[in-house]
Amino acid sequence: MTLIDSNAPRRTELAAFLRARRERLTPEEAGLPNRGRRRTPGLRREGVAELAGVGVVWYTGLEQGPPVNPSVQVLDAIARPLRLDSTEHNHLYRLVESPRAPSSASTYPQPAENQVILDALTPLPATITTIRYDVLAFNEAYAALDPAMALLPDSERDVLWHLFTTDEHVQPLVDREREVSFMVAQLRAEFGHRANAPHWTEFLRRLSAASPRFAAMWARQEVAWPTPRSKSFFTVDGDRITVNASSFATASAPDTKLWIYTPDSPATARLIEDLIDRCRQRGPAGMLADCGTVVAGEMSREFGLSRSRPRPRPASAGTHRAGDAVQRPAAAAPYGSQLASICSSASWSWPMKASCGV
Repeated sequence: MTLIDSNAPRRTELAAFLRARRERLTPEEAGLPNRGRRRTPGLRREGVAELAGVGVVWYTGLEQGPPVNPSVQVLDAIARPLRLDSTEHNHLYRLVESPRAPSSASTYPQPAENQVILDALTPLPATITTIRYDVLAFNEAYAALDPAMALLPDSERDVLWHLFTTDEHVQPLVDREREVSFMVAQLRAEFGHRANAPHWTEFLRRLSAASPRFAAMWARQEVAWPTPRSKSFFTVDGDRITVNASSFATASAPDTKLWIYTPDSPATARLIEDLIDRCRQRGPAGMLADCGTVVAGEMSREFGLSRSRPRPRPASAGTHRAGDAVQRPAAAAPYGSQLASICSSASWSWPMKASCGV
C-alpha cells in the first residue's frame, strides 16, 4: 500500500519560496564578499547558512523538501539574511505551520484607504472584519446601528465574543439565536482549515470557558459558508429594521471581509439616515444615554456604570430627524455624563472623542 504524504505540497512550496528569496539577493547586499562569477543568481546556500548560523547540509535539505520541523528561532535566523519583510516572514511561519504564525488579520495594520472606502459607503452600514469576527474598521452608519460595539476598545471588538458574553439587552440582533447559530457554524467551517493554529484554539478555549452557550453550539459540529442573507436589528429607539448583509473579500490583509448592510426598503433607509444624523450630533455614547441603554456588560463593570434595561418606547414616539425637539428622560443625563467622561479619557482607533460629543 502506498502512503500519501499530505505535507509534501507544503514542503515543495517552502523550498520554492526559500530559493526565490535567496536568489533575489546578491552576496554584497547580504554583507558577504563576492567570490567571483556564478552560473546561478543570488546568494549561495552556504551564504544563507553562514549568516543564519545553521548547518549547510541542513539548510540545503530545507530547500530540497525533505521532512523537517524547524523551530521559531531557526526560522527567524533564516529570515534575517533573506531580508524577509513582515508579510514574507509570516508566510514562512505558515508554510511550516509554526506556532508563531498569525491567526488573524488583526495582526496586520489596516491601510488608510480602507476607512476612506467605508466612509464613502455611508449611509450604508459597513464594516471590515476577520473570519473570526474581529471588527477591524467600520463607518459611522455601522456605529449608529450598533453604538455599544462602537464604544468598545479595539482589542475587545469581536462580534462573537460580544454576542456570547454580554447581556442581550445591549445587543441589536432581533433573531439572536438564529444569527449566532449561523455565525458559529461559519466559524466551525473556517476552523477546519486552522485546526492546528494555537491562536484559534486558545480563542475557542477562552470563549467556551466564558460562555456555556457557545460551548454547547460549538459541540454541535455544524458548518456553514457565508451567503447573502437578511438580518434584522433593533435600533436604540426600539424600531425594527431589516437589511441585506453581503460580504466581499479584501486584499489589504488575509482572511478579512468587507460587510455591507443594504436596507430592505425606503423606510429602513430613512430610519438608518435618522440614526446617522443622531450619531453625528450625539455620538454612540449619547445615543445610548438618550435611550436609557447601557453599554456592553464588560464596559459597565469596568467603569462602574449603573445598569438598566432599555425602556419601552412610547407608542406615540416616532422617528425623528436632526433638529427635531425630542423629550428626553431626565434620568439619562447622569449616565450620559459618565459616558462622556469615559470618551474624553479613552483612546479610540478613529475620532471617537468627537463622536462621543466631547
